[in-house]
Amino acid sequence: MTEPDEPTAPAYAKAGVDLDHDESFIDEVKEIVRTTHRPEVLSSIGGFAGLFKTPDRYKNPVLVAATDGVGTKIKLAAQIGRFDTIGVDCVAMVVNDLVVQGAEPLIFLDYIAMAKLEKKIAADALRGLAEGCRRAGCALLGGETATMPGVYSEGELEMVGFSVGVVEREAIIDGSTISEGDWVIGLSSSGFHSNGYSLVRSVLDRAIEAGELELFGSYPGLKSSLASELLAPTRIYVKPILNLLRDFTIHGLCHITGGGFDGNIPRVLPRGVRAHINPTAWPRPGVYEWIQRYGDLDESELLRVFNCGIGMVMVVPENHAADVCQRLEGLGERAYTIGQIERKSPDEPALLLDSGFRPPT
Repeated sequence: MTEPDEPTAPAYAKAGVDLDHDESFIDEVKEIVRTTHRPEVLSSIGGFAGLFKTPDRYKNPVLVAATDGVGTKIKLAAQIGRFDTIGVDCVAMVVNDLVVQGAEPLIFLDYIAMAKLEKKIAADALRGLAEGCRRAGCALLGGETATMPGVYSEGELEMVGFSVGVVEREAIIDGSTISEGDWVIGLSSSGFHSNGYSLVRSVLDRAIEAGELELFGSYPGLKSSLASELLAPTRIYVKPILNLLRDFTIHGLCHITGGGFDGNIPRVLPRGVRAHINPTAWPRPGVYEWIQRYGDLDESELLRVFNCGIGMVMVVPENHAADVCQRLEGLGERAYTIGQIERKSPDEPALLLDSGFRPPT
């Protein structure tokens, strides 16, 4: 008498996608996401799309949308084996782009892809996303967790975020009112944020291979281990900026991301003016001394690749500047007067970085 055949795994599971395993993750997702919900959320996780009601207080609402990812910082997270902070990064990189238009972020959607769903990694990433949404005040309305064998390496993941915000039409900030004499205020960053990590990883790998560094070591100028400093999540500026907008005039806002000062500040300036900024007008986090030393980087490249300690720039009228700085300090932000808006001729650049320039105090 022959023994009964052992049950065989479904063909899809053999190909690398276990539907039973993946679908069992939904209940954990629901618990994580629920902590971010706002009263305007009209749907629950598990549907084909999320439903959200525009807040009633907006009379002439304009929707603002943005998307971004974590970049190659996600490779460093995999190397270190810590995935909870990159969710905050993912939210931050998107909602900081929304708030520069004066928009309140309302909803956030995520896309996470892995070779095989590793629930611990995915849950840590989602908890980071939820924490970022709470810091920004938006709802994690839904998303997609994709299993893609053969596309990603084991133990790694891809993460992308999408957000929609809202602003009153007459309150849109587009930089068009920036004028000569306005002050430039910088808000401190938490480090590299989520930009320049291809260079960071290159410098790190060379130094480790040469025996000069240990990833979990402590070094002069760093507040914690090198690994912790490099994974410090991107600062989210939404709530302090929305607070300021209730009481002050802000002519322009600029999120300092890839491209540093050169690649971002000119994007918000109207014709005929330039931003004159002193790059020594604020203290830099210790990681900048670290990368400048081990990467042998000159000052110009440092300022072009990284935020160098300033993650958000705002341009305000001279008569509002002192009060804006005082309010920011009260909200827990470190704010510095870093420059001023000047008139320029057509052949002059829109940004002048001058360590000899003394901004107003």
